[in-house]
Amino acid sequence: MDQSHLDFPFRIDGRGRTATTGEEEHIRDMIQQVLFTNPGERVNRPDFGCGIKALLFQPNSDVLAAATQVLVKGALHKWLEREIQVEQVEVRAVDAELRVTVVYRLRANGERRADTFQAPA
Repeated sequence: MDQSHLDFPFRIDGRGRTATTGEEEHIRDMIQQVLFTNPGERVNRPDFGCGIKALLFQPNSDVLAAATQVLVKGALHKWLEREIQVEQVEVRAVDAELRVTVVYRLRANGERRADTFQAPA
């Protein structure tokens, strides 16, 4: 049976109830939260997140891309180790837009997924 979780970002669905989502979409939502939450934003978990939004305005270089990949992999491993196994992270900055592609396996069923996330404006 597929569990239902609160959808992210929080919203009201068409029935006037709190929107929910399935397990796979919930994991995608959790990855997005880890990527785009700055450490210090969460009161009860001040070290949560990896804060890559702050890197948007750094000079774009191969060194920055490599450091960002390590940062993202480490944060995903720390916070989502039970849910996913990260295989690959690709970070691309084009102008003022940051795109992160994460290739991972769901631990629950071994399914391999690749999702691309864009830094929210």
